Amino acid sequence: MGMVNTVGLVLHPRRDSKEAIDTIIEWARGRGVTVVGLPEEVGRIDCSALPVGPAELAARSDLMVSLGGDGTMLRAMRLIAGLPTPVLGVNLGKLGFLAEIDVEELPPALTAIDGHEHFVEARMAIRTLLPDDGEVLAFNDIALVRHPGDGMAAVAVSVAGHPFVRLAADAVIVATSTGSTAYSFSAGGPIVSPNVEGFLVVPAAAHSTFNRALVLSADEEVTLEVLPTSGHIAVEVDGTIAGHLSPGHRITVTAVRAAARVVRLGTTSFYERARRKLRVNGSAEVD
Repeated sequence: MGMVNTVGLVLHPRRDSKEAIDTIIEWARGRGVTVVGLPEEVGRIDCSALPVGPAELAARSDLMVSLGGDGTMLRAMRLIAGLPTPVLGVNLGKLGFLAEIDVEELPPALTAIDGHEHFVEARMAIRTLLPDDGEVLAFNDIALVRHPGDGMAAVAVSVAGHPFVRLAADAVIVATSTGSTAYSFSAGGPIVSPNVEGFLVVPAAAHSTFNRALVLSADEEVTLEVLPTSGHIAVEVDGTIAGHLSPGHRITVTAVRAAARVVRLGTTSFYERARRKLRVNGSAEVD
């Protein structure tokens, strides 16, 4: 008896995933496995996947398959956050950090997972409560970003209740290890192994003398207070605007350990993906 009875699909909003879906449905048909997806996603494609709502999709799936890039993968992870359901990322188009395989590798990958011949990497998330918009959960980052033309993001950073630094910047990014290769990286933050449980606080284009990344343990919490001199701030959660903050608002960000599990088949390592994706080149001195 295989471990997979129901496969859930999460699709990229634009990229063509028909070939991948047909492959999954064909694999499933031969094994009596049900394929489910969100109505607005599977409805765009002529296929036999059952349309179900997000809560049912999360509850029913033994395996979640993300077809797209890292954004689709992050959305799949947020959908099943807190459940033990593993997420398999399939690249459609360009190479991602989170996706594990390409479309042509799907049948053997599904068979390997069904036979428990895979391992699973736990990923930490971060969460906070926005004053007007409720709780948000991120697997890459929560960023406080200035509105263009509306002054700097002026933010006081406290760790475990102790004031640490007051920043004026384009953005202040709180990122997980997973998010260390995303917005945080472009702001000058370090590349962090996905095996590290901790989070980063990184200013982007800081107008302060202090412009370094701060690395915190998963047991600590960070409070960001929007200072009176700040412009209005958008809160981006994994790259999507989730709310807004004004001077006087404060949010506290905490870690959620093992909030999602990503399928690994051992085909490539994080470091290979990082080298390719971030174009890591050494010094000319050594070549």
